[in-house]
Amino acid sequence: MQVKKVLTYVAIAFVVFYLFTRPAQAAAAVNGVFDGIIQGANQLAVFFSSVLT
Repeated sequence: MQVKKVLTYVAIAFVVFYLFTRPAQAAAAVNGVFDGIIQGANQLAVFFSSVLT
């Protein structure tokens, strides 16, 4: 259990460090994740509209 807690803190520290040292790249990464989620939702909508028609 301790290892998991330490790894969590290390991951959070890395994210904070990345945000402060490379904010433009961090913003691009977040935009990429949201674009992927939106694209996946659009594909699901196309699938369900095809199934229901």
